Amino acid sequence: MEAQRNLDAEIEALLNVEKQIRLAGDVSGTKKAVTDILQLCFEARAWKTLNDQIVLLSKRRGQLKQAVTAMVQQAMQYIDQTPDIETKIELIKTLNSVSAGKIYVEIERARLIKKLAKIKEEQGLIAEAADLMQEIAVETFGAMAKTEKIAFILEQVRLCLDRQDYVRAQILSRKISPRVFDADSSKEKKKPKEGDGVVEEAPADIPSLPELKRIYYELMIRYHSHNNDYLEICRSYKAIYEIPSVREDPAQWIPVLRKICWYLVLSPHDPMQSSLLNSTLEDKNLSEIPNFRLLLKQLVTMEVIQWISLWNMFKDEFENEKNMLGGSLGDKAAEDLRQRIIEHNILVVSKYYSRITLKRLAELLCLSVQEAEKHLSDMVVSKSLVAKIDRPMGVVCFQTAKDSNDILNSWSMNLEKLLDLVEKSCHQIHKETMVHKAALKV
Repeated sequence: MEAQRNLDAEIEALLNVEKQIRLAGDVSGTKKAVTDILQLCFEARAWKTLNDQIVLLSKRRGQLKQAVTAMVQQAMQYIDQTPDIETKIELIKTLNSVSAGKIYVEIERARLIKKLAKIKEEQGLIAEAADLMQEIAVETFGAMAKTEKIAFILEQVRLCLDRQDYVRAQILSRKISPRVFDADSSKEKKKPKEGDGVVEEAPADIPSLPELKRIYYELMIRYHSHNNDYLEICRSYKAIYEIPSVREDPAQWIPVLRKICWYLVLSPHDPMQSSLLNSTLEDKNLSEIPNFRLLLKQLVTMEVIQWISLWNMFKDEFENEKNMLGGSLGDKAAEDLRQRIIEHNILVVSKYYSRITLKRLAELLCLSVQEAEKHLSDMVVSKSLVAKIDRPMGVVCFQTAKDSNDILNSWSMNLEKLLDLVEKSCHQIHKETMVHKAALKV
């Protein structure tokens, strides 16, 4: 009790000093006075008094911005030294209420919210932690370091994915441009011009840009796995594969390259998939995993692939990668793999045949007639193939229906070629005749 009276008396004396300095407009003196008051409370371990003084000092008439900033920064150092979790939360909430709406302490407030969200997450309150984080729009903070901004947004995305709010996770992820990870950090930073805002250094616990790149793409893989968007997952793994620290370590790049190959095979056929497939085949590192080179080679070769023999060959590899494919996604991925092989085979058949019977098509695909017709119809609907089925006759026609203008244009081209040939022939005959006449005269 005596200690409390002494503390109150010391605080009262310092408050009177602070008032005089503040009204005199002495910035450094006011900063020292407010931090001394907080230090007194901290040393006495009077946490309730500390919270009360923070609120009181921030609301004093004409309180200087620099004093509030110094006070918030000083009090933030005490957070990790609180005796229990309730005291810690109370101090964070007090500082949060003091810094709310004040641009000059917006970075401190963002860090406070991040600490509070982490506590809520540890308590199992994921939704509450995600809601807290979403209140802060760090992309508008000019003074915050780039890496800290990215780390904060990635934390927002992670919490949204944890609470299965995939729509908001996608919106938040778009605040980060993938190009920001390719910026050359080795270049010297330009000296700030006069009038430019000073950018703070990122805290020590913030990861470097390459590490943030990896975290970003791992979160994108989680998001795209929800939609089974295999091509986007493959592109995300490709971006991780390009990180220098990953490329230099075979223990890291071999598993990533295996994942790239699997997701390429699982991706529906389109120009982007085809481009990625060919660029991956050209990668020299693929020689380290010859099985996967063989798998990709089969997909680019215009030959029918026997599903049973392929599955027998790669079944063990697929089972090993099942955890990579997301546990419950394993069975779905196996079905999708078979679907992709069927689609590949139909495309091969369409290249070699203009017309084919459904029965023969089903034999080539190792399917029943009904299944072959269904898969063919699905590909026509998705516009990855042009075909018409004559069901009464049981014939599939892969020829595209030509427009009347196209037919007339082709006829016109043929006539031009014919006339050109006639002209060249006449010229050759005339030349031979002239040579023959000259020989007779001699």
